[in-house]
Amino acid sequence: MTDHFALVPAAGSGSRMGEPLPKQYLPLAGRPLLHHAIAALCQVPAVRRVYVVLAVDDGQWRRHDWTSLEPKLRPLFCGGASRAETVRNGLRAISGEVGALDWVLVHDAARPCLAAHHVERLLREVGEDDDGGILSVPVADTLKRADTESRIAATVPREGLWQAQTPQMFRYHTLRRALDRARDVTDESSAVEALGLRPKLVAADATNLKVTYPLDLRLAEWILANRER
Repeated sequence: MTDHFALVPAAGSGSRMGEPLPKQYLPLAGRPLLHHAIAALCQVPAVRRVYVVLAVDDGQWRRHDWTSLEPKLRPLFCGGASRAETVRNGLRAISGEVGALDWVLVHDAARPCLAAHHVERLLREVGEDDDGGILSVPVADTLKRADTESRIAATVPREGLWQAQTPQMFRYHTLRRALDRARDVTDESSAVEALGLRPKLVAADATNLKVTYPLDLRLAEWILANRER
């Protein structure tokens, strides 16, 4: 039997939010944004442990109360300069605790509206498929490609296009090998695809949004408040 582990890279600064506080620690519905991103993972019985990969000099983590997420939660102070490096460092740090065929679910710290049912669907639909899979949503809008002057250069057909989300779920040995080879990717699936694998697209929904700009924080708060009702 294989186990499932979650890894949340949270070593970034979130500069596009325009806040002095790192994005993952911005207040959201009474808790740090990061708390919400982790909570759904901790709620899923099949997820054995949730690792949060923080900057080496993180000065915020210990200022908050994480006891409600214990004993599953474990911080790792080994983050890197980029997301890919942070995930790589995290994978190395847990090498003695995770088997080669165990599953690792990498989730964005900036996706606070992940729900347990999203995670459970990903686990169910990927199953034991060695290519792994990711949460995603089909692209609904018409897409435009811009030129260097921010004018429309072309309309891009949206058929067959999906917007990648997280968690992204792969076997430990596959993910580690992929990230050791592809060092500058913006998501784990890109690295795995470069190995020649074809991860499964598992449909989620737009509530699993990524907080990038200040307005996104307000949308996330609305989603969390209305979900609880």
